[in-house]
Amino acid sequence: MQFRLKILIFLSIVVCILYFASPTIKFIWLMNFAFFEKSTIFRLISVMFSVTAIGVSIIIFLENRNPARTLTWIILLAIFPLFGFVFYLIFGQNYKKKMVYRKKAIIDQHANGLISGSDDEEVKEFISQNQRLEYLINIAAKQSNTPVTMNTFTKVLTNGSETFPRIIEELKKAKHHIHIEFYIVRNDEIGNQLKDILIEKAQSGVKVRFLYDAVGSWKLSRNFVKDLRKAGVEILPFSPVKIPVINDTINYRNHRKIIVIDSNVGFVGGLNIGDEYLGKDLYFGKWRDTHLYLNGEGVRTLQFIFLQDWYYMTNELIDDKEYFEINPNNYSSKGAIQLVSGGPDRKHEVIKELFFAMITSARKSIYIASPYFVPDEDILTALKVAANGGVKVKILMPDRPDKKIVFYASRSYFPELLEAGVEIYEYKQGFLHSKILIVDGEIASVGTANMDMRSFRLNFEVTAFLYLEESIHRLVNDFNNDIRDSEAIIFKDFKKRPIFKRIFESLSRLMAPLL
Repeated sequence: MQFRLKILIFLSIVVCILYFASPTIKFIWLMNFAFFEKSTIFRLISVMFSVTAIGVSIIIFLENRNPARTLTWIILLAIFPLFGFVFYLIFGQNYKKKMVYRKKAIIDQHANGLISGSDDEEVKEFISQNQRLEYLINIAAKQSNTPVTMNTFTKVLTNGSETFPRIIEELKKAKHHIHIEFYIVRNDEIGNQLKDILIEKAQSGVKVRFLYDAVGSWKLSRNFVKDLRKAGVEILPFSPVKIPVINDTINYRNHRKIIVIDSNVGFVGGLNIGDEYLGKDLYFGKWRDTHLYLNGEGVRTLQFIFLQDWYYMTNELIDDKEYFEINPNNYSSKGAIQLVSGGPDRKHEVIKELFFAMITSARKSIYIASPYFVPDEDILTALKVAANGGVKVKILMPDRPDKKIVFYASRSYFPELLEAGVEIYEYKQGFLHSKILIVDGEIASVGTANMDMRSFRLNFEVTAFLYLEESIHRLVNDFNNDIRDSEAIIFKDFKKRPIFKRIFESLSRLMAPLL
């Protein structure tokens, strides 16, 4: 009875929107179908789209999605039945996500034994120091089947000037295999330098596998790929988009940046492959980013994440133990690390849940750096509650957009955050691209996930969670240096911004659930 009542109420709402729409909405509808009005066939098509839009709205409603996303889709379909329907076909469907999850389940069966963490007694002794550590580690272990490792050396690499030389140095040492995965790869100076090293290594007998995202790297030249393949490098685009109307892979992108060398050395963080990440772009200027170097047990998890993506694209299941062997060196550490993957292959928004758990566990400070800040209601509320409770909350963002809708959507959150006591800063020395969360100077995350809904729900991401690691001190120092290179947003001044900016911010925020 309740189910039928739910449908009846929803249909009543849709009918009211469609038949008793305001003059403004009626005008927009006419604009939708103005080019159809002289043809009977196209009139029929317009009616079919309208009916289909209602049907799709019902499906979205019954799927029990996030209320904000549901309402946004319904408004879009009601006002723009034709274009909203096409937009939904490309970006709104979930059938691809279900297929991705099924494929992941297969390779997950092979995970046990391949990515085991540190000794149980060693881990128990470590987490006994702090209930918060046990809480966070258990969330990551349960939601992502991720072991905690204590025998991993980590080093923070600040900006491309420190990261790329270290990557090149380690690539030249490769003896057995190189696995590379990036969202963006450019055919420029640093891209060709990487290509030349990979060609040299492949020709010397090193196994090289290379994944690049088909959308993020859409400008990558065919010759770049052809040269690598000719040398023996196995290189593939991740989820190429052929017919987006019936293939919604365009919405699930691989935003990961992973390098694994001989199972022992790994890199993960915010930097893609391109000259702009070395500060050579005139618009962005200095590119402020953070990467992480790993050596030891934790690289196994990074390896597994790459091979998971490789299997997704090739159906080649690589579980040879030689790809998970760690050199018998002493990687003792005072802290621990977990590498967590997130994306449409997860039932839960595991990275978001860990961010939420970190924020709500804070007692002294929360430091966030993110180029794209579009939080959902859970994260937003957690930040405001923390600030109201006396926790020092600082959020660092860029002062210039590379994606205007996301940039202005981010600024729409400023008033309520500032009112709650959150400190917001805009980086002035270039473009801030770091993805950092530090809580109480004791736990931190470094990776590819932004503090936004797309990273939480749609993108394939990977983030390293650090617990009492010495590297956290470097992250804190870098963050404080970035604050000195930034300008604080003053609430009373921000409220004086022009009305057209406020309108654009509000419109951008309305689209936030779909971004």
